[in-house]
Amino acid sequence: MPPQKKNEYDSHVSGSHVSLMRSKDGAKNGLEIGTCNVKTVGLENFIRTIIKEIDLNLTDDAIFNLNDRGILYKWDDVFKVENTYAQCLGISKRLYECRSYTHEPEKGLTYFILEEFNHRSYSFLPDFKFYVLIFCWYDKTSRSVTKVSVQYDQHSFFLHCFGVQHVWRWLIANILTPPALVWAKYYRASGLVNPLTFIAQIFLFIWLLSKLFS
Repeated sequence: MPPQKKNEYDSHVSGSHVSLMRSKDGAKNGLEIGTCNVKTVGLENFIRTIIKEIDLNLTDDAIFNLNDRGILYKWDDVFKVENTYAQCLGISKRLYECRSYTHEPEKGLTYFILEEFNHRSYSFLPDFKFYVLIFCWYDKTSRSVTKVSVQYDQHSFFLHCFGVQHVWRWLIANILTPPALVWAKYYRASGLVNPLTFIAQIFLFIWLLSKLFS
């Protein structure tokens, strides 16, 4: 297991507990639903804490998929990249909280949804909360983590970072959605709903925009 590093926020890590309960159809598929109360500051603290709670362990190497935007193979690289990434986006501290997870022992897979509270480096940047889905595969013999995939809404995340998520939400709800509903109503009424006519409409829309602004 990689050497334990002293984190400047170690003193903020709260106590945690974990328990397991079988799902209703657990006898059929071996699915387990885990309940936990894990709250830590910083990605490294969270990973080390949650892995320990579900009785897994870390080696130096693992395939880490960062939302299909990057693939890393060393835990040290993962933690360094995350720290640099956060600083570039004006995030001074990240609080991770997880209350439950799903475990599929037969597949050597566990996955969980966590809440991510982002505190900003500058007062003009708003703090925000975000949700992240993490898939974690492990070797069933050694119980060592072999692969991790982190998935989240990249577009929404950057809107939050720049403090314009509420503007985008208003634009979608009040400007874009009403005409889209009208289009959908008449498109369905035409009886021609299929991929070819949909793609044709996209090209027609692009052509009309090009004529409008040419």
